[in-house]
Amino acid sequence: MVRRIERKPVEKLDRLVDSVLGPHVPPIASVKPGEVVEVETWDALTRVTNPVTGPIEIEGAERGDTLVVEIMDIEMPDKGVTAIVSGFGALEGWLNLFEPRRKECEIRDGMIHYVTEDGRTLEIEADPFIGTIGVSPYFEAITTLSPGTHGGNMDCPDIRPGNTLMLPVFRPGALFALGDVHAVQGDGEVCGVAVEIPAVVTLRLGLEKDRTIGWPRVESDDEIMTVGSARPLEDAARQAFREMVDWMASDYGWEREDAYMFLSLAARARIAQIVDPLYTVVVKLDRRYLED
Repeated sequence: MVRRIERKPVEKLDRLVDSVLGPHVPPIASVKPGEVVEVETWDALTRVTNPVTGPIEIEGAERGDTLVVEIMDIEMPDKGVTAIVSGFGALEGWLNLFEPRRKECEIRDGMIHYVTEDGRTLEIEADPFIGTIGVSPYFEAITTLSPGTHGGNMDCPDIRPGNTLMLPVFRPGALFALGDVHAVQGDGEVCGVAVEIPAVVTLRLGLEKDRTIGWPRVESDDEIMTVGSARPLEDAARQAFREMVDWMASDYGWEREDAYMFLSLAARARIAQIVDPLYTVVVKLDRRYLED
């Protein structure tokens, strides 16, 4: 039977504990490498803003290892929420004529039902993923609103069921946490909010000893992906491309110069989000170019 790691009662959520990723919060659970767990999460608009469930200790994890997170399933509720939040969003300062607003969207038969202000119902296929997922940084506690080398609020739609996320480990036990699940999100998350949902996420947590990576990486059946976060946006892209060059060289035997030139021909990049304290870019490469 799969063990479930429960979220805190909403009235006990604490911004200084549940809205940070860092080394100062004691673990709420301990997991053996290879174990499958179900993790309950709150949505990002709950009470303290972007709370995560954790930290979860991975037994034997040490600095310099890589945490391997296989995302197996996301159980969604029957509705989610999107919103305009005052002072937040990619167009804040450009189009600040919008009033704060909140809209519920029904989730039915795998579809998001969005009702426009003039009464039309538009359907979008649900594509759930984990918006905030990461480990403790080495020294500091970082708000769950921000991404970085530790993961965090990447808002990357590729961190979805069927894919595997890899994160660098900085602290003993990794101190892993997640939350901010989205039922669907467009590239850029332009207004700062997707269809925010509480969820139950099923994960297999693994560990690669003595394998060190610089930034989060994602694998699917068809692609390998690297995630970079920075401001300005071009620096996020540079981080992701540099990590892809490193990955191609270390794991697939490419000469670095060849990898650099080939990415200029065959890579694809998506803007995951341009609303958080650091922006996030994902670089993708088709696996067929990596086969022997």
